[in-house]
Amino acid sequence: MKPVFVCAVMFLIMLSGCDRGPKSGYGFRLPDGDIDRGQVVFVELECNACHSVGSVEQLTTANPDSIISVKLGGKVTAIQTYGQLVSSIVNPSHRLVGRYPRDQVSNDNGESLMRNYNDEMTVTQLIHLVAFLQSNYELRPYQGPRDHLY
Repeated sequence: MKPVFVCAVMFLIMLSGCDRGPKSGYGFRLPDGDIDRGQVVFVELECNACHSVGSVEQLTTANPDSIISVKLGGKVTAIQTYGQLVSSIVNPSHRLVGRYPRDQVSNDNGESLMRNYNDEMTVTQLIHLVAFLQSNYELRPYQGPRDHLY
């Protein structure tokens, strides 16, 4: 009886991931953007002051200790989805990058140090920026060990 209960609970948990409630992202999709125009937006908004990506030159400041270079793009084992990239831009505190020390990417309240562009960036700029960022990710197969020692 217990395995049936566990299976039922697991099924309900998986089913909750298919939420189509009022706050779900189901059906959300922006038009395709232009990669080249997205690179221009990346530089215009000075994203390259704190981020490095592809062939875009990293900006430097007078105080080299004040800059952090958060790498975007590259070879990854899990691709950044369209929704994840949009969320990271419009709500940077949603999920902070775990590979950087917290004090380098967030303030004392745990909020991202990334400037909020929501009142400055147009939707068109967002569309192109996401296209540019997504084009800089390359999916590579997981190369972990084939045999696990237990």
